[in-house]
Amino acid sequence: MKFMKLGSKPDAFQAHGKSVRYVASELETDVTINVGEVKFNLHKFPLMSKSNRLLMLLSKAGEENEIDMVDFPGGPKAFEICAKFCYGMIVTLNAYNVVTARCAAEYLEMTEDVDRGNLIFKIEVFLNSSIFHSWKDSIIVLQTTKSLLPWSEDLKIVGSCIDSIASKTSVDPASITWSYTYNRKLSVPDKIVEEGMNFRDKIDSVPKDWWVEDICELDIDLYKRVMITVKSKGRMDGQVIGEALKTYAVRWLPDSFDDSVSDARTWRYRYLVENLICLLPPDKAAGCSCSFLLKLLKFAILVGIDDSAREYLVKRISLKLHEASVKDLLILARPPQNTLYDMELIQCIVSRSLMHGKYSQDTKHEENGDFILGHEHETLMNVGKLIDGYLAEIAYDPNLTISCFVDLSRSIPEFARPIHDGLYKAIDIYLKEHLSMTKAEKKKICGLMDVKKLTTDASTHAAQNERLPLRVVVQVLFFEQVRAASGVQALSNNARDPSNSTTNTDEELEKTAADGNKSLMKQMSRMKIKDEDFLKNGKLLKKNSKITKNGVQLLPSRSKRIFDRLWVVGRGHVENRSSETSGSSQSPTSIAPGDTKSFGSSSRQRRHSIS
Repeated sequence: MKFMKLGSKPDAFQAHGKSVRYVASELETDVTINVGEVKFNLHKFPLMSKSNRLLMLLSKAGEENEIDMVDFPGGPKAFEICAKFCYGMIVTLNAYNVVTARCAAEYLEMTEDVDRGNLIFKIEVFLNSSIFHSWKDSIIVLQTTKSLLPWSEDLKIVGSCIDSIASKTSVDPASITWSYTYNRKLSVPDKIVEEGMNFRDKIDSVPKDWWVEDICELDIDLYKRVMITVKSKGRMDGQVIGEALKTYAVRWLPDSFDDSVSDARTWRYRYLVENLICLLPPDKAAGCSCSFLLKLLKFAILVGIDDSAREYLVKRISLKLHEASVKDLLILARPPQNTLYDMELIQCIVSRSLMHGKYSQDTKHEENGDFILGHEHETLMNVGKLIDGYLAEIAYDPNLTISCFVDLSRSIPEFARPIHDGLYKAIDIYLKEHLSMTKAEKKKICGLMDVKKLTTDASTHAAQNERLPLRVVVQVLFFEQVRAASGVQALSNNARDPSNSTTNTDEELEKTAADGNKSLMKQMSRMKIKDEDFLKNGKLLKKNSKITKNGVQLLPSRSKRIFDRLWVVGRGHVENRSSETSGSSQSPTSIAPGDTKSFGSSSRQRRHSIS
């Protein structure tokens, strides 16, 4: 820290209690000056030789030996510094008291007109030659200016400090030689550093955001002015600005907030959040992370910011929703909502995000009319994956209605959800946590899922899931068989390829296709489904339905309809794939009723959930 010593005489000021200060001297004091609650017993001549204001006041006082200094800037401590300078005593100026001394000297009119080399002149030299050249001293001085307003503002100390700080933030990090604070525990890839540097250089170099922690100690009003000046210079990257705002929010906003906080503190938090929103970098594609924006939105809702600021935050978040995590979206609901999390807000953000994505895609077409599968498509797929994860989290909420769940799920377009594993997980959790659902409700929520888009692992789990309707389980088993048959067809095509060194015989292909059909029938038998006969046109006859020992019907009417669809679709997917071979693959009609084994009630117990 920079400092400057003035005067050469030893300090002769002494105290008598807490409210009286005097100079120990052989000469009797001849004037009393009241500054606040402190009385200073001093001598007229030293004071009048340095201060034009005291000269005029003492001249008008006449025989009166007491003067009241009303609204003295800096109070008794500031006056004592000026008084010691008048006596020629040693005074040490530093970043903590220089603004106080400067404002007091201005009040006392200690100018060059009164005496050459007066206090104002010496302080100005100290500020311009030392303080404003020091990074940390400039910040300390700026902090002390708030208690001395409007004096510090009128004397241009505030503006000079802000310019000094803003200029230093724009310096090339490689040229920085002064000390700074950097306590954030970031991994090397998370630090904002220049690209093209090797690993060791990244660790040892000065990061581009080296300055953000030091200015976090400023009050929000001064911080805002500094950031506006930094941005106005046009040299700072939006990502660094975003990191600065995030660091300031972490420094001053609490980790949690409840209704017991006082109104005064709530107002302060609201004022802080509103100013941080105003300072967000204009570059919507870069700058603040979506995670930080969502945290800011959570706190903004709690402190009750105005609708325009909240709307602006929602707009910014919707542009970067694909970068968020599920945890970021878990915003607690406020009355009158009865759900645990604010789904209405998330629905609004998702709708806006998808609207931006649709506009971006609509403006980028190739000549043949196909969409360009680039960054925009990947972005929307990330949004789909994010919302599936969010649905899995909120599915535990007992107050979550099925309509809210369905509406949010359907807001994601089909092309943004190429795989339905995440959606299946969310549906399974919802079924598990809401046991009172009707069959119609289960059918509605399971209708969101396309079993053809489940991976092998998810299909295996679904096939054993007792919570799913029987129709869905049968569909899962059927499309798994179709998938297996597709593999047989691919194998057949490879066999016909002349470049393939190994060929499969027609008999081997026929055997593989037949085994696939038998596997399907075996899986259906495990579901307690047994047929008696098929019509010649491929439709099922409903007759002689089997009854278990417990009286449970094994082939209800809806199962008949399922088999109707399975046969029509299966004939296209399975029989056609084996028609190119010898045609020996079996269709469902070629299997005798007695060949299909029934496991009775015990097979039902084998369907279980592993979630």
